[in-house]
Amino acid sequence: MLYYLFYSLHEYVSVFRVFRYITFRTALATLTAMLLCFILGPWLIEKLKKSQIQQYVREEGPKEHYKKEGTPTMGGILIVMSILLPTLLWADLLNPYIIILMGGCLLFSLIGFYDDYCKIKSRSSKGLKGRNRFLLECCIALIVGVIFIKSGLLSTRIIFPFIKWYMPELGWFYLIVIMFAIVGSANAVNLTDGLDGLATGTVLMAGGAYTAFAYIAGNAVFSEYLNVSKVPLAGEVTIFCGSLVGACIGFLWYNCYPAQVFMGDVGSLAIGSSLGIVALMVKQEILLVLVGGVFVVEALSVIIQVVYFKATGGRRIFLMSPLHHHFELKGWSEPKVVIRFWIAALIFALMSLATLKLR
Repeated sequence: MLYYLFYSLHEYVSVFRVFRYITFRTALATLTAMLLCFILGPWLIEKLKKSQIQQYVREEGPKEHYKKEGTPTMGGILIVMSILLPTLLWADLLNPYIIILMGGCLLFSLIGFYDDYCKIKSRSSKGLKGRNRFLLECCIALIVGVIFIKSGLLSTRIIFPFIKWYMPELGWFYLIVIMFAIVGSANAVNLTDGLDGLATGTVLMAGGAYTAFAYIAGNAVFSEYLNVSKVPLAGEVTIFCGSLVGACIGFLWYNCYPAQVFMGDVGSLAIGSSLGIVALMVKQEILLVLVGGVFVVEALSVIIQVVYFKATGGRRIFLMSPLHHHFELKGWSEPKVVIRFWIAALIFALMSLATLKLR
C-alpha cells in the first residue's frame, strides 16, 4: 500500500524513486515487523493473561517445564500480524507470489489457532486430533500446489543443488514435492517449538538464508552469475522474507528465556509453512533440508523414537523426543540447549548459502 503511494510520488520528487528497489523495501519491511512486535508485544501479552490463554505442560515432559504452566500462549498472533502487515505495506500486492504466500501463512495460522483453542478449552496439552490437523494441512498445501502448477507460476522441474545437468520434469507428480515441503516444514517447526526462543531463533536463521535466495532468484544478473534458476516474480518474495525475519527478531524479545509468551501452534505452523512455500517459489526446495537442518533433525528424532519404540516393545533411543528434550534430560540447561541449537541453525544456513558457489 505505502509502496504504491510513495513510489507514485517519484514523478514529482526524485528521491521517492528509491521505493522501486527491493532491497530498500525489504529493509523497511524488516524494521516495520520488528517495531510492530516491540510496540504491540506488551499489550498482547497482557490481553492473553487477562483472557487466561495460557500454556498447559504435558505430564510426561521434563519436570523443569512445570514452572512454565500458566505462561501466556498464542503469541504467534503477533508474529503473523508482524509478517502480513509489513508485507501489505511494502510489497507489490499485484505479484501472485505475494498473494499465495500471505494466503498460505494465514490459512496455516488459522489451523494453529484452532488447535491452540482446543488445548485451552480442554485445559490440557491435547488439541486438535493429529490426523484431522494433518488432513487440513494437506488440503491447504494441495490447493497451493494446484494453483502453482495450473497457473504455470512454478516450474515442475526439480533442481538439485550440486547437479546442474539433472533437472527431471515431474509434471503433476511435483504436487508430492509441494505438499511434502509445506506440510513437512510446518510440522518440523512445530516440533522444534519446545523451548524458550528455540523455534523463533532457528526460523530467524533459515528465514535470513531464504531472504538471500529470494533476492538472487529474482535478480537476472545475480542468478545468471551464480547459476541459480531465474524466477522473475521471486524478487518480491524477498520482502515477505524480510518481514518474517523482522517478526522473529521482535518476537524473540519476549520469547527468549525465561519466556514471557509462547508462540503456540498459531505461530509455528504459520512460519513453518511460509518457509516451505518460499523454498518452492525460489526453486530451492531440496536445499530446504539443509537450510532447516535443525528442524529436520528434530523431526527425525521423533520419527526414529516412535518407530524404535514400537519395534522393540517399549525401548527408547533418546531419553525423550524431540531431540532438544533429550539434551535437557542429559543435564544441559535450557538456555544452553537453545543457544547451541541456534549455532547449529546458523551453520546450516551458512552452509546452504555456500552452495551458491558450488554449482
